[in-house]
Amino acid sequence: MTRAPDDLREALLDWYAAYGRDLPMRRPDVAPWATLVFEVMSQQTPIPRVQPVWERWMRLWPEPADLAAASPADVLVEWGRLGYPSRALRLRDCAIAIAARPGGRVPADYEELLALPGIGPYTASALASFQFHARLPVLDTNVRRVLARVLDGAQFAPKSAPTRTETARAAALLPVDGADAARWNVAVMEFGALVCTQRSPSCDGCVLRGRCAWATAGFPEAPTRPRGQAWAGTDRQARGRVLAALRGLHEENRASSVPPARPSEEKGRSASPPSQSSEAASATGLSRVPGPAAGQPIGLSREEALRAATLPDADPAQAPRVLASLVADGLVAEDPAGLITLPGRSDAPGERG
Repeated sequence: MTRAPDDLREALLDWYAAYGRDLPMRRPDVAPWATLVFEVMSQQTPIPRVQPVWERWMRLWPEPADLAAASPADVLVEWGRLGYPSRALRLRDCAIAIAARPGGRVPADYEELLALPGIGPYTASALASFQFHARLPVLDTNVRRVLARVLDGAQFAPKSAPTRTETARAAALLPVDGADAARWNVAVMEFGALVCTQRSPSCDGCVLRGRCAWATAGFPEAPTRPRGQAWAGTDRQARGRVLAALRGLHEENRASSVPPARPSEEKGRSASPPSQSSEAASATGLSRVPGPAAGQPIGLSREEALRAATLPDADPAQAPRVLASLVADGLVAEDPAGLITLPGRSDAPGERG
C-alpha cells in the first residue's frame, strides 16, 4: 500500500507542532474515559462550545462509575446547550456498561469499544488510536475533507459514511508506529478544523498547497455544497425550548438550595451569569419558568410544556408532536397528572441525586 509521501507528512506534522491548539482534552495525561466523553460531545459541536462543558463533567464525573450513578435529570441539566441531548443519555448508558466491566475501565480493543452503548466507528477508532495507539485511521469530517482535497482533488468528501475503500486508503497513509499514527490523525483533524475548513479554507498560505490535488486542479467547485441542518422553526428548536425550560427549573432549584454566602465571601465575588431559568423563560414566552412548591416534583404542567414548544407562526400540530417525541426518546417523562419532568427523577426542591 502507498503511504503518505514523507514531505507531505513532515509538512503537516511540522504545521501541527507550530499551530495545533493546546486543548486540555488532548493532553497526554487525559484518561481514556475523559477522551471518550470529549469525542462524543464534539460530534457535530464546535470545540469552543464543548470545552467548558467537558471540563465541568470531568469535575463532576471523573470516572465512568460516577456518571453511571448520576440521575438522567442531572446529566441532561449538565449537558446544557450542546445540542443533540440524546448523546448525554447515551453517555450515561455507556458509563453504566463500562462500570460493570472488570475494573470499571474503558476497553482498549476497537471491537469492544464498538460494542459499548452509543459508540460508533468514529468514536471507537478515535479512542483506540489516541489513547491506546492502535494503528487505525480516524475519519471525522475534517480528516475526510483534507484527504479529499489533497489526494482526490475534490472540494468536499462524500456525504455518505466512509466506505471501505476510503477507510483502507486512509489506513495506508498512517505511519507504522501506533503513537506516530495517533499524532498524524490528530494533526490532519486539526488542520481541517483550522486551515482546510469547509467554508473558507486558507489556501493562500497553506503548507500543503504545492502538494494539494484540489489546488493543482484550480479549485474546482463541487456541484453541491454541504448544508448544515436547519434550526429555526424546526422540531429541534421546539424540543430545545422545552428542555431549556426544564433545565432552568433545575438550575433555579439548585440556586435556591445553596446557603447564602458570608459577607467575607461576598467581597470580590463577580456577578453570576443569567440563569438558565431566566433565559428559558425568555426563550419560551413564559413570564417566568415557575419553580416547584415545597415538597413538589420539579417540572412543567402539560400546558406550560406545550406553550414552551410552540414557535411563532408554527403548525398547531407541532407542539404536541414535539412533546410526544421527547417522551418517546426518553428525554422527558410525563406522569399520570400530566406533569412534564426530566427523566429518572422527580425530586423535591433542594435534592440532587
